[in-house]
Amino acid sequence: MKAVTPAAALWGLMGLAGVAYVVIVARRIRTQSVYEPDFEDWLFHLLMPLAAYALLALSALAASSHADEALFGVGAATLLLLFIGIHNAWDAVAYHVLVNKPDRKT
Repeated sequence: MKAVTPAAALWGLMGLAGVAYVVIVARRIRTQSVYEPDFEDWLFHLLMPLAAYALLALSALAASSHADEALFGVGAATLLLLFIGIHNAWDAVAYHVLVNKPDRKT
């Protein structure tokens, strides 16, 4: 077994921090009462980020014995987080443009 590289240790820390953050987000989504979250909200704010951060943490564990596969895991987690970020940014803009319109008097 090889020693853990600093990069792999950072992947593990980021993965664990991300999982902890997803738990906080889940608690906040369940306790708020302004909006009833639908499946898309649960998918893009909880399930997919949890999968990405868990994959990042697992890639850190696998880095010492399967370095090539671990790098593919890091790449997949990064692409998934990028896709989630683009979707959530688009969703926020669409909400502010379509739902949260100011009243205009003519």
